[in-house]
Amino acid sequence: MKIIKISAIWCGACLITNKVWNELKNNYEFESIEYDYDMDEEEVMKLSPGKVLPVFIFYKDDVEVKRLVGEVSYKDLESTFLEVGV
Repeated sequence: MKIIKISAIWCGACLITNKVWNELKNNYEFESIEYDYDMDEEEVMKLSPGKVLPVFIFYKDDVEVKRLVGEVSYKDLESTFLEVGV
């Protein structure tokens, strides 16, 4: 499984969600890629994130299977992670 996280340093919800994201990374093994909305603009635009951040894009076998958009709790992020499958 791979999860791409798109966030920005100016995004309050992104800053709050960083703790949740780091906790998930500490508790589970998965491939993760993190993009900054402004600094990685070319890569970010290929993923069509929309206007609400952060965005978590879940991939299984290199196919997008789920997205979470906006501030999420650890429970929501972990639940989606387990639903998609480790």
